[in-house]
Parts: sequence; structure tokens; C-alpha cells
Amino acid sequence: MIALVVGSGGREHALALALSKDPAVSQVHVAPGNPGTDSFATNHPVDQNDGAAVAALATELGANLVVVGPEAPLVAGVADAVREAGIACFGPSKQAAQLEGSKAFAKQVMADAGVPTAASRVCTTQAEIEAALDEFGATYVVKDDGLAAGKGVVVTDDRAEALAHALQCERVVIEEFLDGPEVSLFAICDGTTSRPMQPAQDFKRVADDDQGPNTGGMGAYTPLPWAPDDIVEQVDELVIKPTLAEMERRGTPFTGLLYAGLAMTSRGIRVVEFNARFGDPETQALLARLDTPLGQLLYAAATGTLAETDALQWGSGAAVVVVMAADGYPGTPAKGGRIVLAPDTESAHTIHAGTARDADGNLVASGGRVLGVVGTGASLAEARETAYAQVAATDFESGFNRTDIGAKAAANQITYTAPEN
Repeated sequence: MIALVVGSGGREHALALALSKDPAVSQVHVAPGNPGTDSFATNHPVDQNDGAAVAALATELGANLVVVGPEAPLVAGVADAVREAGIACFGPSKQAAQLEGSKAFAKQVMADAGVPTAASRVCTTQAEIEAALDEFGATYVVKDDGLAAGKGVVVTDDRAEALAHALQCERVVIEEFLDGPEVSLFAICDGTTSRPMQPAQDFKRVADDDQGPNTGGMGAYTPLPWAPDDIVEQVDELVIKPTLAEMERRGTPFTGLLYAGLAMTSRGIRVVEFNARFGDPETQALLARLDTPLGQLLYAAATGTLAETDALQWGSGAAVVVVMAADGYPGTPAKGGRIVLAPDTESAHTIHAGTARDADGNLVASGGRVLGVVGTGASLAEARETAYAQVAATDFESGFNRTDIGAKAAANQITYTAPEN
């Protein structure tokens, strides 16, 4: 199998790396890729949002499988262009990708499918915004309806801050605040069948103790020792399967990765948001533990044969990823900072997210989230120790990272009691 991964970030590096380890995959190509993928795959300087260019490259390479990583190409219809070229593609159509492209659309799908989620209001005027803020009260949850690279959501007790963010959005979703710990659960889908992955938890705030503004994610860990034993089955029945059925009923079946961001509330599981692709940084942790060959799995989803595959197989132990970001992130990141990586080991490796090569060939920071340092171990505590040892051995003077990824879970400080039926 020849696989082409579309994108250039940490998610795409992790996907390409996992694909390269599938014995059924003979070649891995990435468009446009990054310095990390260049070490084991072939990078191609193609515009990831240009469906015609991606389809032409896939045809030229003789690719059997195209995996579209980021949300922007999916919302732009790149998966449609690839499928129109007769090539199997893992990623939803432009219409189905609206589950991520429009939060208002996702809310309507959830309502029609009977999926539990927060009460919300879609607003386009200041009067509607102020009425919704008053209706739900603090804590205020304000979401830009469109794509915002993980930074379109403001959760605050400050009404003025909530109002200011809402007024910057052309259309905004304001919803009730959901209590309880948050969980990310991904499901591989082929339009009708789902293969849910293990749950993970990521850390959205930029600083330790969940302080500071939201980011695209500063780290993650999996599995969740505090989560109910049947959480995967619960989410599949409550969320994934009804959503797939509703999307199929609408004539826009969802093929690809359905990402459910969940709140484990005192009233039960509630969906915070949907994404239409693998989410970072959880993907980096999950793929470090997935034993099922990824290429064969994604090809089955892309060709509608997922029902013929076995349940996903996972390695033992745990995985933790710590994001190393450039100073200034999530504002204006300091670019150009030189990086000297620690060598990969059997239990730790580094994923490139926002890196480049300078004129002298040195590795430098080129984005906000620059590296994802992944550690594995027999326990969550051991995986944390491995990841942070690798962080300490990485020379990135103009970067920073959170020091508490997975700490509370490892110390058994997260509890969740499922509500009685």
C-alpha cells in the first residue's frame, strides 16, 4: 500500500509515523510535511488546501490511500477531490466536515440525533448575544461558529470578556457551562460502522493548573485511570452511532475520524464539541499505544469495510505527550529559535509540529506549538517521567511547556462518579 498524508503538523507526523510501521504499507508520502516526516517519508511541496493538486499528486504517486489530517482541507473539500479521482480517502466530505466547520450545524445534528449536549443559542447580533449571556450566566462559554485553530472558544466568568469575544465573531454559539472533567474520544468511521478508540484527556490552557488562555492543546495522556470502565461503549452508543445514523439520514454519511470532546458531568456524558479529524495532541499519545496496523484500519474505513475488521488492539501501559511551544504562544510565537532534539529511545520520541530548517540546515521553531514529546511506560506515572526526561534533554531555549500534564491523574486526584440511572 502507498499512503499519502495531507498536512504538516504534529498530527500528520504522528499519523505518517504510525503508517510507516504497518507492514502492509510500502511507502509513506506527506504533503507538504515537515522536517520530522522528512526523516522517514517523502515530503511534497503541495498546498494542502488545493484538492486538485492533492488528487493529482496522489494519482502520480499511485497512492492507494490518502489521509487528510487538518480541518481546513477537509472543510475545503479536499477529500471529495481525492475520491473523485478514484482513490480511497480517509476523511469526511466537505458537507460532512461541517460537523467541525460549523458549531451551529453540529448542534443541530446533535439535537436531531438525540445526542446529549449543552443547551445553546446561536447568535448573530449583539442583542441576541447579550440575551444568551444573561440566560446562561457565568461561567460563560462562547464559541466562534467557524474554524479557529482551537482558539475560538472563550470560557470565562468575566461577562465583558465573553461579550468582547462574541462580538468579534460573525456568528457565535453561546452555551451553558458543563461541569466535570473533559475527555476526548475518537472513533474511526466508514459512514455506518464505528471503531472507537480509547479515551484521552488533553490540556487546553496554556499554563500549569489550567491557567491562561485556551490553546490548541498543551499535552495529553491515555488511558484514563479514573474513567468508567465502559466509557468507550457508552460514548459509542450515546454519541457516535446516533451521529453516524443522522448524517447518513441527511445524505451526507461521515467517513473519517469523528472526534467527540466530552464533559463527564454530574448528569452524565455531554458532548462539548465535534471535530472531523484526529485531534492534537491526543493523537500523538493514542498512536503510541495502538497495536492495530493503522494503514489497514484507515483503508477499511475509507472503503466501507470497517465492519469486517476486528476490534482495535492496544498495548499495555500508558502514553503522555508534552507540547513544547514557542515563547509568546498562543499569541504571537517567537519563530526562528534553534532546537537540538534529544535522541529518540524505545520509550520516548519527538513529534514535529511547528518546525523548519534554516539556511544552514539547523532545526528551528516555525510555529506556536513546535514539538510533541511522547513518553510511554508501564504506568501513567512512568510515562510522565519518561516524557519529561525527554523534554529536559531537548535544547529549545525559546520554548516552554506545561509541567503538569497527567499529574493529577497519575496521583489519583481525579474522580468521577457516574450518575445513577
